Amino acid sequence: MNRSVERIPKQEEGSSLQLNEKPVALVTGSSGGLGRMAAEVLAEAGWSLAAHFRNHREPAREMVDQLAAEGRQAHLFQADVSRRDEALQLVRDVEDRFGRLDALIHAVGPFIRERRRFADYDLDDVDEMVDGNLKSALYMVHAGLPLLRRVGCGRIILFGFGRAGEAPAWPDRAAYAAAKTGLVSFVKTLSVEEAPFGVTVNMVCPGDIVGENKLKRIVEVEGVEDEETPLGRPGSGEDVARVIRFLCERKSDFVTGNIIHVTGGLDVIHPTSKA
Repeated sequence: MNRSVERIPKQEEGSSLQLNEKPVALVTGSSGGLGRMAAEVLAEAGWSLAAHFRNHREPAREMVDQLAAEGRQAHLFQADVSRRDEALQLVRDVEDRFGRLDALIHAVGPFIRERRRFADYDLDDVDEMVDGNLKSALYMVHAGLPLLRRVGCGRIILFGFGRAGEAPAWPDRAAYAAAKTGLVSFVKTLSVEEAPFGVTVNMVCPGDIVGENKLKRIVEVEGVEDEETPLGRPGSGEDVARVIRFLCERKSDFVTGNIIHVTGGLDVIHPTSKA
């Protein structure tokens, strides 16, 4: 049976938030890695950037200063978004600075590369995985939704892992996998709830993009051999950032509730070598 949904009118021209104002993207975790690349690509695409960091101020400041030197509008914000009071204050600070919020890209997500059975985790590690990957996203989205609804075309993008939508077994990654697959259900549910407000919600799932490759452009990894990835080259931060940029576009409003893999065909849980 079809469910009747009340349609919420989008922001009208001439109201307090003009649609032709420069849109604002808040990128959490933008001091490094995939968050930084997403922040840079959005700024290059004309977005005003709210760049967030928790501990690594200097690389975040370096990025913001570089963007400013290029004529981009960017401002730096500090918060521990795994704490709900700081997540809320971060969004308030962004509103105070820019007056609006059009996109929330939540790139925060701690990961323990050392393989370890769940029985061998201590509970501090479990808390880190759940608080950093799941609860921080819930806190940030809850804080940001009023502003995202206000513009009538808000965008929410969260991060997962390849095959997260299947809720697969991932031995030695139990806590991380549980947190991220929880976000999958959240993305799908929230996309339905927020569609009447013009807010889209999607998840990007990078492949095994590691180390310096997270900060590289596609041209820098073309021609580099990667025997593990079926495509034949390693992934780059720009591979993921280009998808985020597309999802943030105003005309991408029909794309919501999706779990989008950016993996070059790699199964991150059961990788196989082409050799």
